[in-house]
Amino acid sequence: MRGRHVGRDGGFTYLSVIIVVAIIGLVAAASLKLGATVQRSRAEQQLLVIGGAFSDALQSYADATPAGQPPQPPSLKELLRDPRFPTPRRHLRKIFVDPMTGKAEWGIVYLGGTTGVMAVYSLSDARPVKIGNFPARFQSLAGKRKISEWRFVASGPGTLGTQGANTGAAPADAPPGAALPQPLPELPPARPPAEPEPEPEPAPEPEPRNEAVMPPS
Repeated sequence: MRGRHVGRDGGFTYLSVIIVVAIIGLVAAASLKLGATVQRSRAEQQLLVIGGAFSDALQSYADATPAGQPPQPPSLKELLRDPRFPTPRRHLRKIFVDPMTGKAEWGIVYLGGTTGVMAVYSLSDARPVKIGNFPARFQSLAGKRKISEWRFVASGPGTLGTQGANTGAAPADAPPGAALPQPLPELPPARPPAEPEPEPEPAPEPEPRNEAVMPPS
């Protein structure tokens, strides 16, 4: 009888060990998954910072464009050293490493598909962790299914921007030839109400004259 109890206790102990090991494995797997998600979220935040730098550089290049020349650079190289001036200007400090891929390689959207950099984007096709609550300048990135759909463009007045503000430029998803939004006309300043003219004073009535009445003769 005693040996039978020892066997049962050993069986329960072995089962308990298996359960504990399984729980530890599940916790470890959940921790790894959470850690990977946090790491991805940080990488996406870095991508937004770098994308903002690309947007600012494209806008700086457009703002410095001499009259009669295209406001888009032929490549990213011109953002590092703008050759349009006797003393080359720098609109971007360096070509950053994509935090999503770990490489200094970026996708580029060209004007007409051939010339003029219109937008820069990551080559990662991963599903983003962040799908909403973007800063104002990146509102158009909400709801995208791939990181590669995050397009960073010049967003200042008169350029193809990421914001839907009425700045005088067509929105990013507008069809070619779409009319630009027109600002509302300014209303003339309100005039103060005219003061009523004073009513003319009535003319004084003539005073009665005392005429002497002569008695009949």
